[in-house]
Amino acid sequence: MSERILSLAALTVLELSPPQMVEVAARAGYSHVGLRLVPATPEEHHFPLVADAALRARTQQRLRDTGIQVLDVEILRLRAQTRVSDFEAILAVGAECGASELLVAGNDPLEARLTDNFAALCDLSAQYGLHPHLEFMPWTDARDLTQAARIVAAAGRANGCVLVDAFHFDRSGSRLQDLAAVPAERLRYAQLCDVAGPRPDDMDEILRQARNERRFPGDGDSDLPGLLRTLPANIPLSLEIPTRQLLKQGVSALQRASLALQKTRQLLDRQA
Repeated sequence: MSERILSLAALTVLELSPPQMVEVAARAGYSHVGLRLVPATPEEHHFPLVADAALRARTQQRLRDTGIQVLDVEILRLRAQTRVSDFEAILAVGAECGASELLVAGNDPLEARLTDNFAALCDLSAQYGLHPHLEFMPWTDARDLTQAARIVAAAGRANGCVLVDAFHFDRSGSRLQDLAAVPAERLRYAQLCDVAGPRPDDMDEILRQARNERRFPGDGDSDLPGLLRTLPANIPLSLEIPTRQLLKQGVSALQRASLALQKTRQLLDRQA
C-alpha cells in the first residue's frame, strides 16, 4: 500500500460541512482533506469557513480530534478585476487550517495581466506558507497544461506551481511529453479521478462532466498509469471525484469517499 498523501477533495463530498468532511475522511482512511473556502459557482451550496468563526473552530476541533491534516484550500479566481490584496483573509484562514497548497483558477483573457496577478498572489501567499497552483481547465483562460506552465514560469516565483487534474488533463488534450518537461518543483500535488468516453465537442458538456460525472480510478478510459509515471514520484494526490448519479442513488458520502480511496490504492499498488 502506498504511503503517499491521499487527500479527500471537497468536490467529492460537497454536501458535507467541513467538520463532517473531516470526520468522513478519518473514517474512510485518508490522511488529509482539501477545504473549499470560496465557492466555485454562485449556485453552489457553501459553508462559509472564512466568515464563520464558530464553524472554523468546530472544523479545527475535528482536525485535532481525528489527526486529519489539510493539504489544500480552494478556489481563488484571478479575473480581470481582481485585486490580489482582497484575498488576504482567505489566505490567513488557509494558513490557520495548516494548508500548504492553494488552488487557483485563471479567468482573465489577458495572459500578461493574469501572469502579473499570479505573481502577486504568490508573493502574498508566501507570507502564509502557501503555494499557489494554477489549475488548467479547458473552459478557463488557462486552458491546458502548456498555457498554465507558461504562465507559472513567466510569473517566476519559487512558490508558484501548476495543478494537474486528471480530468482536465484528458479533456484539454494535454500531453504526457509536455508534463515531463515541467520542473518537478512546480508540481507539489495533483488531483486524481478517471474519465470515461471520448472528449465531447461541446464545452458545456465537458463542464457538466467535470462537476458531476467523474469516475473512480480504474473505472474509466484515461491513461492514469502513464500520468502517474510522468508526475513526480509519490506526489500527494487529492481525490476529486464528483459522482452525482451515486449521490442521487443514495450512496453516502462515506461510501463514495471510501470507494475513491480503495480504487486509488488499487491503482497505486498496480503501479508499484
